[in-house]
Amino acid sequence: MDPIEAIYDTEEYRNHIATVDEKGKRVWVYPKKPKGRFTNMRTWLSGILLLFLFGMPFLKYNGEPLLLFNILERKFILFGILFTPQDFHLFGLAMLTLIVFIVLFTVVFGRLFCGWVCPQTIFMEMVFRKIEYWIEGDAGAQRKLNAAPWTSDKVLKKAAKLSIFFLIAVLVANTFLAYIIGLDEVVLIATEPVSQHVGGFISMIVFSFAFFFVFTYLREQVCVAICPYGRLQGVLLDRNSIVIAYDHIRGEPRGKIRKEKSPSGSPVSDIAASVTEAAAAPQKVLGDCIDCKLCVHVCPTGIDIRNGTQLECVNCTACIDACDEVMDKVSRPRGLIRYDSHNGIVEKRRRLFTPRVIAYSAILALLLILNIAFLSSRTEVETIVLRAPGLLFQKVDENRISNLYNYEVINKTTQDIPVEFRLLNEGGELKIVGSAPTAKAGEIAKGSFFIIMDKDKLEGRKNDMKIEVYSNNKLVDKTKTNFFGPPR
Repeated sequence: MDPIEAIYDTEEYRNHIATVDEKGKRVWVYPKKPKGRFTNMRTWLSGILLLFLFGMPFLKYNGEPLLLFNILERKFILFGILFTPQDFHLFGLAMLTLIVFIVLFTVVFGRLFCGWVCPQTIFMEMVFRKIEYWIEGDAGAQRKLNAAPWTSDKVLKKAAKLSIFFLIAVLVANTFLAYIIGLDEVVLIATEPVSQHVGGFISMIVFSFAFFFVFTYLREQVCVAICPYGRLQGVLLDRNSIVIAYDHIRGEPRGKIRKEKSPSGSPVSDIAASVTEAAAAPQKVLGDCIDCKLCVHVCPTGIDIRNGTQLECVNCTACIDACDEVMDKVSRPRGLIRYDSHNGIVEKRRRLFTPRVIAYSAILALLLILNIAFLSSRTEVETIVLRAPGLLFQKVDENRISNLYNYEVINKTTQDIPVEFRLLNEGGELKIVGSAPTAKAGEIAKGSFFIIMDKDKLEGRKNDMKIEVYSNNKLVDKTKTNFFGPPR
């Protein structure tokens, strides 16, 4: 065979995905129920993350939720800190930092996030799949049930499973809405008449059916074909990335364990037959892989990890647990499938700090420093003062002139705050038009004031004015503006 054809033949599995047949029809995946140390660790971690997800909307600080991502009202709260549209530059910088972190993390550890932290995997494998195992049984029982005619037992099991799935989908949808519009608003939508919250009720129904559809039908297709993060692996992974890998050096050539016995059944004849066979042809030495295919049977995306790193692999560790259990039974060391890099398997060495990793780490460190610098300089109140457009200075008396200004006080806290302006320039006075402003929580207080200056304190037509903003006698912000005066 031509070398190029040989390479193509060994990589043929990359021309299609395991969940689609040659005719393009969906191949339903029935993963065998996994068990083992990694599955147990993932179960505990998933429990903690689910507790965080469902519990966080109930936690409040100063009457506001700890986490809120209200895109509709452009109101974002992160652990009690309110971010307004004026903080968009911080949001953009944080998103850029997150992207670089994801790139660096993927270069080093592959798709580890997908198997351990991703909500899609947690809900699918640790919630919906476990319920499916509980009601319908393991993979073999599920296949048998789906192929069986519609009996009362099948109808009962399917109805029970789908009903529970939909109730969980409704719970998940309400929880995600609570992060967008707040728990109080979700409670009102659920308890008050539908006519008072038509838009919110429709959103709740749409979200519920969307989650129900994803976890009952789409399932692994989200990870295999829809999720953009999985597509990034092709350009981010290299031979030093730590992924779930099959040790082909140790495992190949694979083959089943066979216990052969001579027809005579006597030990002497067995030994003689073995010697004669060994002399006639060289004995084939098999690797540690006994070709049981359990690693394939437990895979939620239906791939064979022994073919090598594949985009469909979500690093769920089910194949590691299955293989380790088999290795224990055949008295061979664990780790035939393990977390390792290609170079770790082939060259027996791991090299984490590659030039790519160092470069991404340096960029990430720089972005983190910028984030810290911007966040530390962020004030709870932001003040904008501009001279009223189209107006010149006004003469107050023979010695004083005034300028009119418009102000905006942006309150970035979750509490209402009274505002007081103080002019720092000597020979000047600041007079508010109307009553003293109070900035509502998360809102903008607008108004006007005059600055009156002594003529002899002005340096020309354009003069810098320094203003301090106080709340309850506490300095909360500083700002500058220009004062327009007569030529000297």
